[in-house]
Amino acid sequence: MANKDFNMEDLLIDQSRFDFKNPERYSYKSLPGLNEKIIQEISEQKNEPKWMTQLRLKFLKIFQTCKDPQFGVNLDDLDLSKIVAYIKPNAKRSNNWEEVPDDIKDTFEKLGIPEAERKALAGVGAQYDSEIVYQHVQKDLENLGVIFMDMETAVKKHPDLVKQHFMKAVTATNHKYAALHGAIWSGGTFLYVPRGVKVPLPLQAYFRMNNPGMGQLEHTIIIADEGSEVAFIEGCSAPFYNTTNIHAGMVEIYVKESARVKYATIQNWSKNTYNLNTKRAIVDRDGMMEWVSGSLGSYKTMIYPSSILKGKGAKTETKAITYAGPNQHMDAGSKVLMFAPYTSASVDARSISVGGGWAFYRGWLKIGENAKGAKANVQCQALMLDNESKSDTVPLIEVHNQDSDVGHEAKIGRIKQEQIYYLMTRGLSEAEAKAMVVRGFVEPFAKELPIEYALELNRLINLEVESSIG
Repeated sequence: MANKDFNMEDLLIDQSRFDFKNPERYSYKSLPGLNEKIIQEISEQKNEPKWMTQLRLKFLKIFQTCKDPQFGVNLDDLDLSKIVAYIKPNAKRSNNWEEVPDDIKDTFEKLGIPEAERKALAGVGAQYDSEIVYQHVQKDLENLGVIFMDMETAVKKHPDLVKQHFMKAVTATNHKYAALHGAIWSGGTFLYVPRGVKVPLPLQAYFRMNNPGMGQLEHTIIIADEGSEVAFIEGCSAPFYNTTNIHAGMVEIYVKESARVKYATIQNWSKNTYNLNTKRAIVDRDGMMEWVSGSLGSYKTMIYPSSILKGKGAKTETKAITYAGPNQHMDAGSKVLMFAPYTSASVDARSISVGGGWAFYRGWLKIGENAKGAKANVQCQALMLDNESKSDTVPLIEVHNQDSDVGHEAKIGRIKQEQIYYLMTRGLSEAEAKAMVVRGFVEPFAKELPIEYALELNRLINLEVESSIG
């Protein structure tokens, strides 16, 4: 059997499925930059209550005093004075798919959102630029008291719940882009699951940036009351433009006693996008928080899903895959803060770098003095597919008591030639052998997704390696 040369280009993500654009069409577009006038105009467009406007202005002042983070990706080329903070689509918010304008509906149909809703989801929210245009949840869940709506509606209909949770897990003083988010957030999801309710199918939010030079800063709040269970899937994409876009969304999750939340993300932003996302969960007694995170797109990314285990017996698990292709710097990782007895944490973080990409794992595990009997395990694995790519791991582990069990393992390397040789002796070509190794590397992450999204991941990471005979 003739040997085939391995073509590295066949392992690069195919972005073309997401790289379609609609003509710019909107009902309102703010001027580039950020000041009090722009924030007032955004708030007026949303017809927000005065308390939210006041919060925005408060967060603006905090933002104006903040400097860029002193770690992670280089942000010197990110000029926020050129970013458009708010683009309101020319579409009314609806729970009827047929009422969505044809061009926007066509966008989400190309992305498979209606089909996924019919097959595998209990509810969907679809955001186009700065606003949710479609939000729907199954009627039987509404009858059980599940609240699933866009954040703008929640601010008006459930102000007490929103005030209690909005930017409380992540405060505006946490970092510069948290403050930026608080000032100009728009869109996103509010989800409340009542005590004891177990949502049988996942809920989803999908975020699409269509316009160049904009920022998308959706805000998501999930509250899982005592003994409840819910799974939430987040997807996002954007076409490529020769100008800078920024995504600085925020996710705040509150896992009450004995509740369970699974939050899965597959983000595939275009390579002109800075992805500076913040996600944090607070977990009460015997609660469980699962993060499943796939960081595949963007020009530069900083994202570290974090769990604060504040109740006895609280648990968290993180499974993450990061893909850094040509001209990508992906600084991703996890944070776990364990403050109560008998808490437990597991982190399995993997990265692939190819074509000169740079994958960087940055993690923080802190076990406090009161976390007696805590157990934690952190695994970092990095796979480099060529000699031009880079990978680093910086795991910070702090243990402040003598009664904890902590394990850590990190592996960085290239595909082993012994593995390739063994598979080739079993009849595979070199290309097929390398593809099989990478599939196996990704598999623990993919199996955590519903089947439709696992298939989507396999489409994103094009592992069907075919190359010509050299």
